[in-house]
Amino acid sequence: MKRYSIRFAIGCVVLLLVFAGCSTPTPKKVLVVTTTTGFRHSSIETAEKIIAELGAKSGAFTVDYARVTPPDVMRKPNAPKPTGDAKKDEANKKRFDADLAKYKAVEDESNASLKKYAEDQKAVLAEKMSPAALKNYDAVIFAETTGDLPLPDPEAFIKWVEAGHGFCAMHSGSDTFHKFPPYIEMLGGEFKTHGAQVSVTAINKEPTHPAVKHLPAQWEVFDEIYEFKTHEQTNVHELLSMDKHPQTKEPGYNGMSWYRTPGKGRVFYTSLGHREDMWDPEWKDAKGERKNPPAIALAYQQHILGGIKWALGLEK
Repeated sequence: MKRYSIRFAIGCVVLLLVFAGCSTPTPKKVLVVTTTTGFRHSSIETAEKIIAELGAKSGAFTVDYARVTPPDVMRKPNAPKPTGDAKKDEANKKRFDADLAKYKAVEDESNASLKKYAEDQKAVLAEKMSPAALKNYDAVIFAETTGDLPLPDPEAFIKWVEAGHGFCAMHSGSDTFHKFPPYIEMLGGEFKTHGAQVSVTAINKEPTHPAVKHLPAQWEVFDEIYEFKTHEQTNVHELLSMDKHPQTKEPGYNGMSWYRTPGKGRVFYTSLGHREDMWDPEWKDAKGERKNPPAIALAYQQHILGGIKWALGLEK
């Protein structure tokens, strides 16, 4: 009886070890931030969808969001101008007064919407990106953020990354926090300007990195190509770059994607991703057309997936 009990106990232990070895690793937790206080890209919603799909399909991570949908009434209207002699012509005066009343009503609605939008953004970021809330995540992604985001504690966020967490930014993540130098230093580059969208050839500078190992030595894409300031080639690990100016074609370095390791943290950035057809292989414009073929979008998805997994410490 004792032998049977011992054998049974050993069998249970063996089974537990087998099941433990076969169990799927717990997915990492990622916070996707799409808050904007400046220009808002139309591809943000596409980016949110694609990042969530990549996490689910790969099983590498789950997604939470820090986002606020902008109100319909955002911009202040233009004030009406009087037509004719409003002082002498009663009809013109009545028309101008009516237009002015409409203008003031829309202006009031716009001001109220903008105020509530700013308050909602601040509240969402206070909930999701406070020092206490950041403990719930393994990485943060700035997907096409712009402007100076109302983070509850920007310095604490930088320290959180440097303590050993992941940070990724796509496209206008470099057009963010222009007034907060520690962020620009952590990211490794700051948006300066861009020209018209154009077809360019990106050079694969580190083909062993998971963000670009699937790409050819030269990768042609059509997108809005950024130029940078406060960006030094020697201060980043290049992933994709150009050896000529995107508009003038003059020889010279132009960074496109890179990674950094500030402290114990892992930072991945790609300037690509302005267009919806960079993100989504099924997207088409109102005319049913697209500039980038589906294969480019699928390659871009693997580009950011590899970068995210590297930032999470899942890929070497």
